[in-house]
Amino acid sequence: MTASTLAARLRNAAADEVSLLDLRLVMASAVLAVLPAFVGNRLRSSVLRAAGISIGRGTVFWGTPHIRGGRAASRNLTIGEGCWINEDCILDASDRLDIGTNVAIGQRVMILTNGHEIAMSERRAGVMRPQPVVIDDGAWLSTGCIVLPGVTVGAGAVVAAGAVVAGDVPADTMVGGVPARVIKELPR
Repeated sequence: MTASTLAARLRNAAADEVSLLDLRLVMASAVLAVLPAFVGNRLRSSVLRAAGISIGRGTVFWGTPHIRGGRAASRNLTIGEGCWINEDCILDASDRLDIGTNVAIGQRVMILTNGHEIAMSERRAGVMRPQPVVIDDGAWLSTGCIVLPGVTVGAGAVVAAGAVVAGDVPADTMVGGVPARVIKELPR
């Protein structure tokens, strides 16, 4: 293999690797990386807005979220007014991720819009399959819960700490467990 062939292969490999980067989001994350948790909460919102994410007024971030989803991540993520999002959260915006108004998201919450189809036994994790996620107004996702692709969490619902939500959550209910199940109905 010649040096020019090797150089061409390396250029192509590098181009493939960075083709999915959302450069504005990468730059925003780099700027915000210097802020410790619970400092610069409104600044985080402003910088993430500048990166192209739709974020409503009064929404604050208590730590910089880990936003994933490739080049379309900043376009796929919308966050309503008056939300608070705690530290170490992962927001996968490979598909639409819509977070309503007055939503509370606890520490280390993962919201995923991307999963895999189950394939043959030699490799069970098959083709990637993105699906949208909706977190309706007033919902509370408690510490360490995981919301899987294709889920809608209803208005005013509470997802208990550590729950894994694989199906839709009715409005004004509390769910918990693995997989999450309705624990009780909540007052409106």
